[in-house]
Amino acid sequence: MREVPERIRRLPEQYFTALLARVAAAAARGGEPLVDLGRGNPELGPPEHVVQTLTECAGRHDVHGYAPFSGLPALKEAIATRYGELYGVHIDSAREVAVVPGTKTGLMEFALCAVEGGGTIVLPDPGYPDYFSAVALAGAKQVAFSGFDVTADAMYLNFPSNPTAAAVTDGLFEEAIEWADQTGAWILHDFAYGDLVFDGRRPQSFLAVEHARRVGIELFSMSKTYGMAGWRLGFALGNAELVRRIELLQDHAFAGIFRPVQEAGIAALTGPQNSVEERRATYERRRDRALVALEGIEAQSEGTFFVWLRLPDGITVEDLLVRHRVAVAPGEGFGARGAGWARLSLAVRDDILDRGLERLCAAFA
Repeated sequence: MREVPERIRRLPEQYFTALLARVAAAAARGGEPLVDLGRGNPELGPPEHVVQTLTECAGRHDVHGYAPFSGLPALKEAIATRYGELYGVHIDSAREVAVVPGTKTGLMEFALCAVEGGGTIVLPDPGYPDYFSAVALAGAKQVAFSGFDVTADAMYLNFPSNPTAAAVTDGLFEEAIEWADQTGAWILHDFAYGDLVFDGRRPQSFLAVEHARRVGIELFSMSKTYGMAGWRLGFALGNAELVRRIELLQDHAFAGIFRPVQEAGIAALTGPQNSVEERRATYERRRDRALVALEGIEAQSEGTFFVWLRLPDGITVEDLLVRHRVAVAPGEGFGARGAGWARLSLAVRDDILDRGLERLCAAFA
């Protein structure tokens, strides 16, 4: 038996792989069809013109070689233009944009490019479980966020938050930038759900705050805004030095992203944008239905396509799965402070959501 490298052994259990396995095992036991409200997999696909662009481009004879390793300049220009128009942020597309094969990859790359082994990374708690994986791959130590009185080498922020569905509070980005200036740390803002905000809120980019790009980068995902989750396309934007490091790492690890996917990304960013608001409004409508159904349960959702709820005493996620045939994501998988909470997904058809809410209400009664 050959020894497993330490970097592999220190990886945590992949949260979503384990969650899917538990749900699949429960579904296989028979009984009423199981309702899965545990996954954050967008059920609303991309606009038709985006799919058409991919299809037409893939049919050309000249696109099946390697695309430019650092991405198409037109794609970088498209995301820079969007940042200027929607978030009021001027981006230098040549120096301040890295094209990444999905922002989950970007999460890993940031840790590898910003922190030396043995360094310290501050993570939100509760927070997206793959942040733990990024820390492990970098050989770093993790600290749960409890304020800006900690000394560390980097910090992950995420608003609107997965899993807590909380929007950023006034002044938090400014505090983070001041902290980074004082400590010499880097900041990554995971903006995956940035356009999915509710109750009249406007998307708030970290890079719109003065001096933000001096201390960090922001990840923008095509998955949530445009329903392109399986296409694996995203961006790291902001600090030119970090962007350069990420592109250098990718020069060694990847050979570019399939050109038709990039062309489709350009179509999404520069084409009609009505689907973005329609998508956001759909999740807000479902959020409203969920909060009404869960009246009396402590629950919140200011953005994303999740609801974060406290489980009543005596109720566990396993009990909901086995006895009531409804799956939600257990809060403790997102960090120690998530114990006793659960994440409910709104990224399902209306009829599935309604059936799941009925079962939850019956379980909580």
